[in-house]
Amino acid sequence: MNYRIDTDKIFIYHPFVKVVLDRLTAAGHEAVLIGGVVRDGVLALLDPKGEFSPEEVDIATSALPDEIRRLFSDRQIVGVGEEFGVLMVVAPDGHEIEVATFRVEEEYDGRWPGKVELVRDLEGDVKRRDLTINGLAATSDGTVIDLVGGIEDLKARRIRAIGDPQVRFTEDYLRMLRAVRFACQIHGEVDSKTAEAIQENAGKIRSISWERIREELFRTLRTDEAARGITLLDEYGLLERILPEVVAMKGVPQPEEYHPEGDVYIHTIGAVRVADGFVRDPLVKFAVLLHDVGKPYALKRSGGANMAGHCAVGGRMARTIGRRLRLSRQEISRLFFLIKNHMRIAVFPEMGRGKQVRFLSEGEVPLARTLRKRYPLFFDLLQVLIADCEASVHRSSAWAPILRETLRVVEHIDRVCGLKRARELIDGHTLLKMGLEPGPLLGEILEAIHDRILAGEITTREEALAAARALLSQQDPARDQEGN
Repeated sequence: MNYRIDTDKIFIYHPFVKVVLDRLTAAGHEAVLIGGVVRDGVLALLDPKGEFSPEEVDIATSALPDEIRRLFSDRQIVGVGEEFGVLMVVAPDGHEIEVATFRVEEEYDGRWPGKVELVRDLEGDVKRRDLTINGLAATSDGTVIDLVGGIEDLKARRIRAIGDPQVRFTEDYLRMLRAVRFACQIHGEVDSKTAEAIQENAGKIRSISWERIREELFRTLRTDEAARGITLLDEYGLLERILPEVVAMKGVPQPEEYHPEGDVYIHTIGAVRVADGFVRDPLVKFAVLLHDVGKPYALKRSGGANMAGHCAVGGRMARTIGRRLRLSRQEISRLFFLIKNHMRIAVFPEMGRGKQVRFLSEGEVPLARTLRKRYPLFFDLLQVLIADCEASVHRSSAWAPILRETLRVVEHIDRVCGLKRARELIDGHTLLKMGLEPGPLLGEILEAIHDRILAGEITTREEALAAARALLSQQDPARDQEGN
């Protein structure tokens, strides 16, 4: 059976792609769509309910880089990897289209090829790729070219290395993580020989840079089968090499009345599985994966009595893990906040109104209109909370009251005032001008006044100043006498 993907949809998204293909073929060169866009196009044919949204499109061709440059002399060309035959042709809309000369590779070091030879035939190029489902090509009219059995593997939802999996993985050990990611992405299974090769080579994953490992890990977390991805990484021996802190949660007991599902690891995988149903941000899902990472240490520290302080411990561990994976400082800060506060949010309804507003407003984007965009950190924390609760005995009985209270607090902020308004009424400079010395006392007094403002008890600057004078007089009665 001949398969033909919907190239019309591709050209609607990326009209210049057709121009590139047509110019190359008109000049006598072979030119095909290659890789992910073809794989996803075939999946859409096999499952009509599936959505085909071609975001990135790659082109492979028999034309050499100099020939490509001559054919597109009217366009800006970026030679991002010209020694590997890869050029980026800039479309009129500014989008960069990758155009790569067919190539074969040799002399790998487990990360990159040491020798690249540009060739004129598609078959040689396809057979040096990683997985059969990524070795599909298609002509401009959508006709699929399958030289490695990728279509049959897509039909069977099977992840299989092209050729000998031992060879494929020793060429680039990151491909082991890619195999797991694609198993999650297409809801498939890893071929037994491919899985065996991953297990045999798992110890080599540390030869890959942490940046590349992080990127593949987060791509797995973006899928709706991240929990399964983590269990596959564990089964293949990869998880202990990249996230040993998660493996350390195995066998750590929890109170059965709260966690009948099992130990900390079992609970964590369950929480990620819940998150798979509604969390799209991979960093938030990563926070779900790490939310209880401090429990093993906290339990050991208490001599097995309890896990008190595991949130603070987990937050510090998350910082270390984030630095290892080369996350940005902003990403590490978000991760730390979500893990450190994932239990604090449980007592949100019992907090005073001022403290609620302050907690909710952490990282506030004042002009945003939706809850997600206006209070992004708190919204992310709600997602972690729901995943955590749904994976335990509590379920919605734990998170529903907090969500209701959140809506009440948002309404209160809109009706009364938010943190920005409280700071406008009185700030630290005002207290300094009133004679208070810099130090912890200044912060305590300012927080007390802000809490009353946020609760709606103080509504004007005059009232805020009066409250400040009253608090100051309690600290220094002589000041009150002088004021009289």
